[in-house]
Amino acid sequence: MTQPRQFVIEADGGSRGNPGPAGYGAVVIDPATGETLAEAAEYIGVATNNVAEYKGLIAGLRAAKALVPDASAGGGPRVHVRMDSKLVVEQMSGRWKIKHPDMKPLAAEAARILPASAVTYEWIPREKNKHADRLANEAMDAGKRGKQWEPSSSTAALDTPKSSVATALPPVSGPPGDAAAGAARARAALNRPQPSATPQVGWGVAPDLGAPATFVLLRHGETALTPEKRFSGSGGTDPELSATGRRQAECAAEAFAARGTVQEIVSSPLRRCRETAGAVAARLGLEVRIEEGLRETDFGAWEGLTFGEVRERHGADLDAWLASAKATPTGGGESFAEVARRVAATRDRLISHYAGRTVLVVTHVTPIKTLVRLALGAPPESLFRMELSAASVSAVAYYADGNASVRLLNDTSHLR
Repeated sequence: MTQPRQFVIEADGGSRGNPGPAGYGAVVIDPATGETLAEAAEYIGVATNNVAEYKGLIAGLRAAKALVPDASAGGGPRVHVRMDSKLVVEQMSGRWKIKHPDMKPLAAEAARILPASAVTYEWIPREKNKHADRLANEAMDAGKRGKQWEPSSSTAALDTPKSSVATALPPVSGPPGDAAAGAARARAALNRPQPSATPQVGWGVAPDLGAPATFVLLRHGETALTPEKRFSGSGGTDPELSATGRRQAECAAEAFAARGTVQEIVSSPLRRCRETAGAVAARLGLEVRIEEGLRETDFGAWEGLTFGEVRERHGADLDAWLASAKATPTGGGESFAEVARRVAATRDRLISHYAGRTVLVVTHVTPIKTLVRLALGAPPESLFRMELSAASVSAVAYYADGNASVRLLNDTSHLR
């Protein structure tokens, strides 16, 4: 009996603006030799990252099927899909529900190309998906010139040594929980009741700026001090989330899982942020990177006090603090000017490290307000004119030309 052909598919998609000018890339590889058997790429106009990634998967599956002439007669290929999109891999494996209406028809189309028992899925880091990533970027570059991608001009294969993909396919059959069962659950997920789509926010991006580094800014959930509006910084106790705060963190995790846009997570070192970030990370299957520069202001002797208590005990110091960004709280805390320098240095480091990525930044009131203030070019006193609720979401995008765009501020819709 003839053994079915085996292929590895690597696929990717991107959007310069999310939504913005988008394209996908896919490559079919011989797992034994690492040889590239087929490439596909296309500029698809304005779309989101997730739509482009799904279209890359579809193109890869179709290319693999086309390599086997007798596929329709039951001699189709066995395929192992490798992608750096956690959303696509988890949804097509049946472990995550398919909630967004734009994703449902694309997932259904992908599931129809080959039998569920013939396809397995694996998440890989972005740096191991360079071939498909380059194809997607070539397609977007071509679209910017008003053209479509052509294989003859591609240099994508130069990014991927053959040895990195010469690997055997995992088994495609087995007990419940294997690829076949997962694909069946993925199809079933398409028929579950789905919530309404999350509206896109922000302005379009000029295609020549490239994909921005987007910071999705999540304030930590409530602690026991939050409802009482007590100063809670980095110089006193390190409170944990309250029961309400833990519920808020879970609501945020559910919302980010549904949107499928977060690719990395960084957090303040303080416990309330680490717990909030941990809830999201567990849902998305990501790791949390701790950034010391994201900690809250050190409020000195004001830690744990209400504004009224500070007014009563340290009135002159409070007046000076409200009047000047260089004034420090009583007892040697941090000034807003010092916090701004720390936060700006952390921002610049993260922008460089996560260029073109969407990063969930879990931090506190002052760092978030500072990032928004700096993005707007607003004066320090604007910090007192922004409302920022517990577990609220804000967003700032940073472009290659050095400019920034505030896309969202104090969104709490996921908590309702």
